[in-house]
Amino acid sequence: MACLVPPSLCQTEDLGSQTLQRLAKQLQFYTPPKALDEELEDHEKNEELSFVKLRQRRAAVLICLFEGPEGELRVILTRRSRNLTSHPGDVALPGGKMEEGDEDESATALREAMEEIGLDSGLVLVVAKLECFLSQHLLTVVPVIGLVSRMEDFKPLLNTDEVDAIFDVPLEMFLKKENHRFEEREWMGWKHIVHHFDFESDQGEFLIWGLTASILIRAASVIFQQSPFFQSHLPDFQTLQKAVHSVDSNVA
Repeated sequence: MACLVPPSLCQTEDLGSQTLQRLAKQLQFYTPPKALDEELEDHEKNEELSFVKLRQRRAAVLICLFEGPEGELRVILTRRSRNLTSHPGDVALPGGKMEEGDEDESATALREAMEEIGLDSGLVLVVAKLECFLSQHLLTVVPVIGLVSRMEDFKPLLNTDEVDAIFDVPLEMFLKKENHRFEEREWMGWKHIVHHFDFESDQGEFLIWGLTASILIRAASVIFQQSPFFQSHLPDFQTLQKAVHSVDSNVA
């Protein structure tokens, strides 16, 4: 899905950091390849599928980037509460399902970040959306890239019902072999690679894996304009499309 950033949001000089200014200019007209959700949407428009139905199976996550003390790009991550029924204790990007009042995926990602970690949307400049990913629950997940220049103004306030930790990692680590391992799995007849990254900080040890790892590999590849130094397979969206239609048909 292409990201069309309104000119009023493209005041890159407000970012202060030259690193973030360059990144904003690089990404604001980024156009990812056509992805699964657009193919499905084009097909289903002929069946007069309402936007409400599309919204019900759509989610967004915020790839929130800022400049670290050594000039490196860092991304904010959370660890989901162990009391949750879905993916308890997993590392995740702030985000969740679209709701009725959300204007678009950016609004969803920003709302969820505010609800989960207290990140004020006024601190975030949204500059791009990546192509969609499909979760194991058949949700179309849209990664939204946002930049924060005034991290000193961000005072984390965790919603402990959903999140029990917040931390940040260098984005470039998702291109490197260090601390990376993978396994091959099969899902609905589709063989794919599941990536795992181990990260240790003063806050403890974290495992970043699955969909979150795949999204961050893609984000790092786009932002640094290079491929990862390990085997990485992008989703076969045609295969996934068939799987989704098969599930929809069985449910119907």
